Amino acid sequence: MTEDIKNETNHTYQQLLEGNRTFVAEQLSTDPDYFTTLASGQKPEVLWIGCSDSRVPANQVTNTKPGEVFVHRNIANVCVHSDMNMLSVLDYSVNVLKVKHVIVAGHYGCGGVAAAMSNKQYGLIDNWLRHIKDVYRLHAHELDLITDDQKRTDRLVELNTIEQVFNLCKTTIIQNAWKERDDLQVHGWVIDIRTGLLKDLKVSCSNSDNLGKVFALDTSVK
Repeated sequence: MTEDIKNETNHTYQQLLEGNRTFVAEQLSTDPDYFTTLASGQKPEVLWIGCSDSRVPANQVTNTKPGEVFVHRNIANVCVHSDMNMLSVLDYSVNVLKVKHVIVAGHYGCGGVAAAMSNKQYGLIDNWLRHIKDVYRLHAHELDLITDDQKRTDRLVELNTIEQVFNLCKTTIIQNAWKERDDLQVHGWVIDIRTGLLKDLKVSCSNSDNLGKVFALDTSVK
């Protein structure tokens, strides 16, 4: 590593630490008990499942404070039944924190979705992107009719988000919770990073009525 690169790397690292000290000082200047209150526990009503993209942090996008949104993020906000990390977050959120809203938040300009639309090999991530390619396969007729590349990618972002909403609704975690309470909803949103605004995809679910007979589970059977 050259001296210039080393200095630049150290500068970035030190900026993070300095940013933390600035953050703490600013919070304490307006509320001396801010961190004492924060440390006492969390009672978020929302689980946000979003993309790992650094441009779409949940709290900033929704103008919420620490402690108000429980967050899980991965490449292209994918929710699959083999992902124990996501399922553990979902289970804890729904059954311990008792969140009332689970939001899948995709975003236009998603690199994961764009990569899934190509036939290039990227490495290990190809296995993850296959889930998004499956969404493309399900909607290929619609997508292939869109001639504008950006509009086609934007539409796949929406369709991928919708598919992940349905994937969440198919889980026993969500369906068992619906059996016990009626205040839990699952939503699909897309963030337009070109404007900063959220788009509600109007696919909110609060029961398993529209899932189909093989997905709407008999939750009385253990």
